[in-house]
Amino acid sequence: MMTFIEVDHVKKIYGMKFNRSTAIDNISFVIDSGEFVGIMGPSGAGKTTLLNMMSTIDKPTFGHVRIDNQDITQYNEKKLSEFRRQQLGFIFQDFNLLNSLTIKENIILPLALDKVNVEIIEAKLANIANILNLNNILKHFPNEISIGQQQRVAVARAIITAPKMLFADEPTGSLDSKAATELLKYLTDVNEKQKMTLMMVTHDAFTASYCKRIIFIKDGNIFAEIRRDGSRKEFFQKIIDMQAAIGGGRQ
Repeated sequence: MMTFIEVDHVKKIYGMKFNRSTAIDNISFVIDSGEFVGIMGPSGAGKTTLLNMMSTIDKPTFGHVRIDNQDITQYNEKKLSEFRRQQLGFIFQDFNLLNSLTIKENIILPLALDKVNVEIIEAKLANIANILNLNNILKHFPNEISIGQQQRVAVARAIITAPKMLFADEPTGSLDSKAATELLKYLTDVNEKQKMTLMMVTHDAFTASYCKRIIFIKDGNIFAEIRRDGSRKEFFQKIIDMQAAIGGGRQ
C-alpha cells in the first residue's frame, strides 16, 4: 500500500516560558491509503490534539504532517482552507450543524462554498440522501430532528465532496447503541467500497473494534499499536486488554 499520511516527529507545546505543557511529544507514524485507523488513550493523552494537527485544524510546534505527499504544515491559511474543503472530510461529536440552515443546506454547504454547478450539487445530494435515508428531513432544521438523524446529516456533509481522507472525533459519543452501530457499519462500507482513508479518535472499545488498526497514545507519546487480524470480536478483546494495560480508555 502507498503511504497517504505521514506524521513526522510532530510535537505540540502550549503556553510560554515557565508555563509550558507538551501535549504531543515527538510522535511519528504513517497511515496507508485506504486504512481505517483508530486513535485511543486515556483522558489528556493528546488524542484530539493529534487529530487536529493531522486534519489542518491546528499546526504542530515542531515536525511535519504530510497528506498525499503534500506538507500541510507549510501551507498558509488560505491554501489550508482550500485543501481542507477539497480533500478532507470531518465528523465531530457535536455535529457542528448550522441551526439557521435547513438539512439540505447543511449537507451541500461544502459544495456551495466551492461554487460547484447546481446540477452536480443536486445529483450528489440525491445520492447521499438516499444512501443515508435523509430524504424525508431535507427541509427540516437541525433542532427539528433526532440526535441520530443529526449525526447522519453530519456524515452526509462530510462525504458529499468525496474526500480522500475522513477524520472523525468521537463520532458515536452522542448516539444510542443502534444508531452508533448503523454509523460504524456505514463508515466501514465507505472505507471498504470507496477506499476512503479514515482516522477516528474514540475512547470506546466497541467503536474502535470497527477499525483495522489502533494506535494507543499516553502522555503525548505512542504507547502501543495493535492490528485486526481476526474477527471483530477478537479485536474488541485485544482493545479491552490494551486499555487495561495503558490505564483505562475513558475520557
